[in-house]
Amino acid sequence: MSVVHSKPARHQRIVGLLGQTRVRSQSELVGLLAADGFQVTQATLSRDLDELGAVKLRDAQGGLCYAVPGEGGDSTPRPAPDEPGGVERLRRRCEDLLVSVDSSANIVILRTPPGGAQFLASTIDHTVLPEVIGTVAGDDTILLVTRDPTGGAAVAAQLLALADGAEAAEAAESNEPARIPTQQGESP
Repeated sequence: MSVVHSKPARHQRIVGLLGQTRVRSQSELVGLLAADGFQVTQATLSRDLDELGAVKLRDAQGGLCYAVPGEGGDSTPRPAPDEPGGVERLRRRCEDLLVSVDSSANIVILRTPPGGAQFLASTIDHTVLPEVIGTVAGDDTILLVTRDPTGGAAVAAQLLALADGAEAAEAAESNEPARIPTQQGESP
């Protein structure tokens, strides 16, 4: 992956790291950024955290960690989730919003109710899924691209399993788009 080393790119990466990982010190964050190719001084990082509105909060274990204000309606800063990569949040969003899934090669097309694509795509983008390069969302459709040239079916199955249990994952193997039933035995 090529990384742009601009200030906006660095800010986006800081927000991503703080949303996925409990970071307890600036030196720890400097190390995480360095692992992603961002070389920053402590002074620059301190200014970045101030510009992003980052604060130190007490987490569930009683330790302090950095958090940035949330996006959307609730901008309350919250520590990174306990579960690795926010998978539980992704599961809830898939259950609530995923209507159908189709895949081809390294592309997955996800359908949601009108207005739901941005919410689900944002959750996917903020969840640690190393096989996903990124998403593009419209109103009710998400284009998801996988790193593996043939990884679309596996990611589709993973998202289906999150939305509707193991039975839905088997539907990803068929040639038709899998639909998530709205009630027992019903199609949306």
